[in-house]
Amino acid sequence: MTTTPVHKPERKRLQTFRALRHRSYFLLWISLIVSSIGTWMQIVAQSLLVLKLTGSPLALGAVSLAQASSFFLFALIGGSVADKIDKRRFLLVTQSLSMLLAFLLGILTITGTIQVWMIILLAFCSGTILSFDQPSRSALVPILVPKEDLMNAISLQSIVFNGSAFIGPALAGVMIGVFAAFGPKIGINGPLFRYAGNFFLNGFSFLGVLFVLYLIQVPEAALEQAVDKKGPLLASVQASLKVIGRDSALPWILSGYGAMLFFGPSTSLILPVFATGILHLQPTQLGLLFSASGLGVILGALAVASLGDFQRKGLLLLGSFLLWSLSLLAFALSQNLWLSMLALLFVGIGQNGIGATTITLMQTRVPPQMRGRVMSLNTLMIMGVRPLGDFPASAAISAIGGPYTVIISAAIVGGYTLFLLLARPAIRQI
Repeated sequence: MTTTPVHKPERKRLQTFRALRHRSYFLLWISLIVSSIGTWMQIVAQSLLVLKLTGSPLALGAVSLAQASSFFLFALIGGSVADKIDKRRFLLVTQSLSMLLAFLLGILTITGTIQVWMIILLAFCSGTILSFDQPSRSALVPILVPKEDLMNAISLQSIVFNGSAFIGPALAGVMIGVFAAFGPKIGINGPLFRYAGNFFLNGFSFLGVLFVLYLIQVPEAALEQAVDKKGPLLASVQASLKVIGRDSALPWILSGYGAMLFFGPSTSLILPVFATGILHLQPTQLGLLFSASGLGVILGALAVASLGDFQRKGLLLLGSFLLWSLSLLAFALSQNLWLSMLALLFVGIGQNGIGATTITLMQTRVPPQMRGRVMSLNTLMIMGVRPLGDFPASAAISAIGGPYTVIISAAIVGGYTLFLLLARPAIRQI
């Protein structure tokens, strides 16, 4: 008697880099890594240049405020514009403008004509361009990868900026030293040449993105589906907000995401405070805290990417919120360097889980022709709400100290997460 062999179903293997099998997305991802490294090099050099010109940390705050204000003014409009035009061609324009701003900053610096007000103005212009660029870039990703790989692609996107945060600042420091030594050999003895070199390198880093955007093939049918040509600009912004408002889960998801960004003080604010006042660390050890947080974000991105098209995204989101809140609470109570680093590692993992899941749900729960406008809310929250939240957080740190401020932040976000878990079943079910 013959028996029919029983075929066991193949176990689905984790595919952390699954989205990179799509050629167009892979090329864009690689080019954005190079560009993000250049962006970090400019961020570091620009901060040092501002301090060199003024000697005042307040001037750094003015630069950040100028860029944040541009997002409040233009982010929603940028998302609406992104939904009405060819996203690939529009990115060719925004990336070219960003490249020109980097070269302009380099020219003004190397000629010695740079002044702080010029840097503030360029920061505002850069933020304005990014207000249009980032929604378009985010809305392009679902066109390049199928829906089942979207969460993987979004998680890999978060690796781009956070991963380059390891390389960019260190490379910026190295290149500042190289340009300082190289300048006199070519007859340039100006003290600002060391910073200008990084600005020029950032400008050149955009060439790879521009080449890829020119090269990649985007399906015409997908582009047409993702373009909304109906209605005036402001009316289309209002329409997208109504779509979000009618969704059973998105308003609550975005409110939780906004709460984390506003009440969760940024690492650039709390880590120096804890390093000097609580942990009594040396400057080199402060770098370990930043590295632990950044490594956590990368590990979180790899973990979420490995899940693929995870079906219980609502529970993943709520779990990430609780992990972030508990880890932040542990960091606030820690007085040991290694325990603090471990807590920050899990803070980063939770933060990426929140961000990647939120963005995925924003992309998949709205019509394709509204993705740019919806993603402009993400740009507005990250680039606007987070810097805005650091102002009351810094005041609270001055009044009651760093640990109590962080404990209150963790309690607010953790408490709101419990409310969503218990009172909003629609989130648990997605």
